[in-house]
Amino acid sequence: MKTLKNLMAATALTAVSVAAAPLSAETWDMPMAYSASNFHSATGAEFAKCVTTGTGGELEIVTHPSGSLFKGADIKRAIQTGQAPIGERLLSGHQNENALFGFDSIPFLATSFDDSAKLWKAAKPSIEKLLSEQNLTLLYAVPWPPQGLYFKNEVNSVAEMKGIKFRSYNNATSRLAELTGMLPVTIEAAEISQAFATGVAESMVSSGSTGYDRKVWESLDYFYEVDAWLPRNYVMVNSDVWSDTPDAHKNVITGCAELAEYAGNWRAKEYTGFTLQGLRDGGMTVGPASDQMVSELKEIGVTMTNEWLEAAGDEGKAIVDAFHAMQ
Repeated sequence: MKTLKNLMAATALTAVSVAAAPLSAETWDMPMAYSASNFHSATGAEFAKCVTTGTGGELEIVTHPSGSLFKGADIKRAIQTGQAPIGERLLSGHQNENALFGFDSIPFLATSFDDSAKLWKAAKPSIEKLLSEQNLTLLYAVPWPPQGLYFKNEVNSVAEMKGIKFRSYNNATSRLAELTGMLPVTIEAAEISQAFATGVAESMVSSGSTGYDRKVWESLDYFYEVDAWLPRNYVMVNSDVWSDTPDAHKNVITGCAELAEYAGNWRAKEYTGFTLQGLRDGGMTVGPASDQMVSELKEIGVTMTNEWLEAAGDEGKAIVDAFHAMQ
């Protein structure tokens, strides 16, 4: 971890020597949905510092974690409309705008970091084009660890999930709830702890990282490693703002973004085991789901995959076909 921090700092400092002549100072506020301790937020903070240092302070990026500037669901729109010049968002939360945004939440399609990278390679051109049409320029993307299921009580089959209040955060999670008989409740990441503490929700599908950051062991007792999918967070900049950014600053931002993506991917992998152990240390039972549950969830996954392919059309099919061709 220290090595990556030093690498980013060193690159930023090197960029100072090649930066353009001093310009008037500018500040970009960067909304982020997750807590400051989350690895996505930590990576974003280092990216911001890298840019600030690399431009000699002429462009300062200030991060605002925990949905403190804009709630997670509002961040993308805020960037599009220029309310915020830059920000981070889980794009699968906008699958209702365009099915392609949900490519990284297709159940049991890409269930490992290696497969997630291949799927992203297949989907990136389409996602960048789609974002461009919405006045957004992609800077970098980082995956979450594999998604597992959290419950308050022991669950060994889909039948036992019926009626459980389930925290949803995108179309895929809401549909998963419906197909398992659970009751979807939309809850922002910053509100997870309170939702579980007050009984508004009793379950969710998420990574060990989210559960660890929100200390869900205070309310929940079980985490099942089902490796359903690895969704991504995306850091984007308003395209109009990007067009007006001096080339020297663009070069620094692009370099820092590449480092952030590398650091974020490395952290996601390292953080997986660490956070699962953290859940255990908090008192949760952590382990694989039963064979019956896995089998039943995969059947549901087939249904959801077919639904996504129908909604995403030829472009979605091309992404999945390109992914399978890399296997």
